Amino acid sequence: MDDSDSDLLPEGLQDRLPQAAAAAQRVMRAVLDVMDGHGYDRVQPPSIEFERSLASRMAGVQPRRMFRFVDPASLRTLALRSDMTVQVGRIAETSMAGAARPLRLCYAGQVVTIRGDGLDPARERLQLGAELIGSDTVAAAGEIVAMAIEALAAAGATGISVDFTLPDLVDTLAEKALPLAPEAVDAVRRELDAKDAGGLIDAGGEAYVPLLYATGPFDSAIERLRAIDAGGALSSRIAGLKEIAARIGDSARLTLDPSERHGFEYQSWFGFTLYADGVRSAVGRGGTYRIRGKAIAGQSGADEAATGFSLYPDPLIDALGTGEAPRDALFLPLGHDPQVAARLRAVGWRTVAALGQECSPAKLGCTHRLEGEDVFPV
Repeated sequence: MDDSDSDLLPEGLQDRLPQAAAAAQRVMRAVLDVMDGHGYDRVQPPSIEFERSLASRMAGVQPRRMFRFVDPASLRTLALRSDMTVQVGRIAETSMAGAARPLRLCYAGQVVTIRGDGLDPARERLQLGAELIGSDTVAAAGEIVAMAIEALAAAGATGISVDFTLPDLVDTLAEKALPLAPEAVDAVRRELDAKDAGGLIDAGGEAYVPLLYATGPFDSAIERLRAIDAGGALSSRIAGLKEIAARIGDSARLTLDPSERHGFEYQSWFGFTLYADGVRSAVGRGGTYRIRGKAIAGQSGADEAATGFSLYPDPLIDALGTGEAPRDALFLPLGHDPQVAARLRAVGWRTVAALGQECSPAKLGCTHRLEGEDVFPV
C-alpha cells in the first residue's frame, strides 16, 4: 500500500503553527473582550447536532453544505455545524426562552463546510460573533454594527469598511411599489445579484435597473436610492440606514449596495459586510433575521426577531501572523530557584527551563537568561 500521502491534510484544511496560533488566540481574546464589555454573555454550543435542528431553525440554511453522518446511538442523522448563529438561535429559543429580552449572546468556535466558498478553498473556519435577540430596531442594528467595527479594530484590523445592503429589497418593492409577477421575483433577484442590466430587463425588471446605480460611497448612494423610492416604500429603511451610518461616524468607511444578497441567505431588512485593509476577502457579515420558534402540537411556533454579526478572521489572522514579532522568553538554567521563576511568571515572563546540559538560551530560542534572581538579555 502506498502511504506516501498519509500525512497530507484534506483540501481546505490546515494546521496553525506557533506564530499563527498565537495570532489566532490574540484575535479571539480581543474580539470576545469587546463583546463582553458590551454585555454579551458567551455560550458554547457543541460542534455536532442533529441535522434537523441545524437545518430548521432559520430560513436559508443549506444542509447540503454540512458534513452529515448517522449517530450510532440514536440512529438519527447528525451534522457538523457550518454556522454557529443557528445554534445560538436554538439556545435562545429553548434553554434561554425565559431569559429577559433583548438577550445578548456571543460565541467563538470552528465551523466546517463540505466545500469552500467561491475563491476561498477553506472548509474549516474560526467564527466569532454576537447576537442581539428579541429586538428588530434601528438601535439594535446600530449597536451590532458599531460593536463589530470595534471588535475588528481591537483584533488588529485597519482600514475597516462596511458595505450596507437591504436583503429583502426586491420582495418589499415587488409587493406594491414596483409590482412583479410571482414567477419573476427570483429572476429579478438573480439579475440584480449579477449586476446585469440587460438580463434584468429581459426578466421583466426594467423598473429595478436604477437600483444597479444606487451603489458606492454611502452618502451619494443613499441619495440615488432615495430618488427611486417608489411611493415611499423604502422611506423607513433609508431613514434607518442613515441613523446607523450616523452612529458609526468616521470609525469606518461606509458604502451601499442595496441589492446585494450573496452571503445573506437568512437576513431580513438590513445586512452588512465587513472588510479590512490587507485582507482580500470579507472578514464578516451581519444583519437582521428571524429565529423560527419551536412548533408545538402541530402548530408552527412564533418567530423571534434578532440582529447579529459573524466574523471570519482567518485571513486577518494569516496577515497578522506573518508579522508576529518573536515573544520574549526567559531561559531557566539547571538548578534555578523555582520560586524566583514562579514570581517572574506571575509578572508576565514566559519561561523555558533547561532539561539538560546541552540546553542553551540560543538553542531554545530565548531572549533573556536568569542568573540567580536577576534577568539579563542574551
